Amino acid sequence: MASVQPPALSVERVPDLFPEKFRQLLDTVRRNRPSDDANIIRQAWQFCLEHHNGQLRASGEPYVLHPLEVALVLADMKLDSTAIAAGLLHDAVEDTPVTTEDIVAKFGEQVAHIVDGVTKIDKIQFANREDRQAENVRKMLLAMVSDVRVVLIKLADRLHNMRTLEHLSPDRQRSIARETLDIYAPLAHRLGMGKLRGELEDLAFRYVDTITWDQLHEAVEARRSEGEQFLSGVEALLSEKLRENNIKARVEWRIKRLYSIHQKLVKSQTSIDQVYDLLALRVITTSVQDCYAVFGIIHSIWRPVPGRIKDFIAMPRPNLYQSLHTTVMGEGGHQFEVQIRTEEMHRIAEEGIAAHWKYKQGGSPVSARDEQRLAWVRQLVEWQRDMTDPNEFLSTLKIDLFPEEVYTFTPKGKVVVVPRDGTPLDFAYTIHTEVGHTCVGARVNGRMVPLRTKLRNGDIVEVITQNGHTPSRDWLTFVKSSRARNKIRHWLNEHQRERAIDIGRKLLEREARKYKIPLSQFEESDFARLAADYSLATPSDLMASIGFGKYSARQVLNRLAPALMHPQQEPEAAPITPGADAVRRVAASSGSDSLVVEGQNELLVYRAKCCNPIRGEEIIGYVTRGKGVAVHARNCPNVQNLLYEADRRIAVEWARTAEEKAGHPQTYPVKLTVHCDDRAGMLKEITAVISDGNANIRTVETHPGDAGDAQIEFVIDAEDVRHLTLLIQGLRRLPGVRDVTRSQKL
Repeated sequence: MASVQPPALSVERVPDLFPEKFRQLLDTVRRNRPSDDANIIRQAWQFCLEHHNGQLRASGEPYVLHPLEVALVLADMKLDSTAIAAGLLHDAVEDTPVTTEDIVAKFGEQVAHIVDGVTKIDKIQFANREDRQAENVRKMLLAMVSDVRVVLIKLADRLHNMRTLEHLSPDRQRSIARETLDIYAPLAHRLGMGKLRGELEDLAFRYVDTITWDQLHEAVEARRSEGEQFLSGVEALLSEKLRENNIKARVEWRIKRLYSIHQKLVKSQTSIDQVYDLLALRVITTSVQDCYAVFGIIHSIWRPVPGRIKDFIAMPRPNLYQSLHTTVMGEGGHQFEVQIRTEEMHRIAEEGIAAHWKYKQGGSPVSARDEQRLAWVRQLVEWQRDMTDPNEFLSTLKIDLFPEEVYTFTPKGKVVVVPRDGTPLDFAYTIHTEVGHTCVGARVNGRMVPLRTKLRNGDIVEVITQNGHTPSRDWLTFVKSSRARNKIRHWLNEHQRERAIDIGRKLLEREARKYKIPLSQFEESDFARLAADYSLATPSDLMASIGFGKYSARQVLNRLAPALMHPQQEPEAAPITPGADAVRRVAASSGSDSLVVEGQNELLVYRAKCCNPIRGEEIIGYVTRGKGVAVHARNCPNVQNLLYEADRRIAVEWARTAEEKAGHPQTYPVKLTVHCDDRAGMLKEITAVISDGNANIRTVETHPGDAGDAQIEFVIDAEDVRHLTLLIQGLRRLPGVRDVTRSQKL
């Protein structure tokens, strides 16, 4: 298809709406990219004003303020005028009658391609929010492969939405903030955009966990004055030492971001006083040689903390972040982190892929660094072709977006990066899929080790393979990398399905012989029509469903040949049809009488013990051969291992029991662990909060620690997720309570 060139744009008068902000936009573009033609930006702004005319945001402000603010963020990133014009137009196709063809005619194919990549796909109907979210992200990543400006505009769009989130309802605030923490902040991290990632995380954290945010904010502010005074003294001393050694460098300091503090507290289960890098210094030099010289000077002034030295200059992170990190002990026992980097490294750390934004005349990126950053996106796009389930796609994406890496080596000295706690199997799949599939053992540093061994930095790994060996389902319980997990799932899915089809066909033939029904009299079209009645694509899908136990052979045969079945045979329930709303109540163990399965007769349903879902949680059902339907919480780790077996999945939902309708809510046992100070009266205060929250305490166990802390484990009765959330929030408000976590296993 011939490329459509944009028409020549004339400079027209800009309507008098937000003139100062628009002038600021043009000034920023002129300062950062003086050779760019600003006419396309003026034209896009006029187009935006015309087509968003009369639209208002939730705040009551004119809607056009949003695309203008997005364009300002892009201009600060030093993006080109094409990207900024697309930023101004990014909502035009979604929220106005404007079509992609209109954008092509007015601004050319390049702008239209970017806008189309950013545009949501709300016109498509999805079964649930997860499917919609997955498809939005999938589309964005696919567009990003051909033009990374798509995701940069999407990140700028999300940043401004987060800055103005207070105007939405609390439920929407939490939903958008959660999505930001799960996908958009990690995406910014993967692209090396540290500054944008930090702001997204802190903005989202405030809405996801307001109580914890308030507590941390108060604790940090209480320490701010003393910390700033201490860091000012450290900065003065270090600056003087650098001058004495004729090293040109600038010294900055900061207090750690709230969300980063929260992550460290949750991970280490310590108090804020034990966060080593709450106070941080940054030294920015002119050369790599000076970085190492500064490193030596710092250690000559302050004593380094063992195990806290990291060299990301020699071994950059996958997102190309480079810096030297060390934690040292200052006067008065103050520990603080120092990061040392060059100006170039600093720009890459702050701006990431936007740091070297240069385009050829044709519009394709030329930076080899940018190509390296996008390699993981291309890999992910390749993997997602094997994924039919949106939840599997999102799960894989979340794992891959925020890796913590370990650097290992082949026997020949090649560096192989695996995730933290990665195993020899992750190593094998990183090298090649077939190496992973046929892996039977490994030597680490010359010694034979089990395949589930956790690798450490510097390990030399030798993979042992055997022709004809195949993956095991057990591997899914310990591999850490997305690549390994997806390749194993894909292999298992193909081979388990083949086996299920064979079993299903044999079960149907056996049932047919029982009723003396010759299956040979039925055509392939008969099975295809029956499969369609079950909302399945092919007869093979129908056989697989029988093999997995989702439908019984007798039920299918009764539907296929009702007139030939035994006259005294009672007909089975009708299969699920598209749009069917038939729901049958099921009776089983405690808590399961409030669960329902669509379109099934009296199946045994039980809450999975590995996660013990409670009312209000998102749930998913799996047919378990001989046991009925196991209902898991959607975020249960075991669900991730079952995702590849799509044929066993079945729709389940919460329903109200007769007792609940009569005003007697059902309760569910939940295990909570309270991490707190070990002091007199602590247990009394905690139990009072639980009692005041109308929750029964079934059991309680206390475990004193060695550093004045304690862990108290409760099993309580909660009515639903909302009731449990209120209880946890109430506990977190207590002085001395450091964190409250829910254990899914009882």
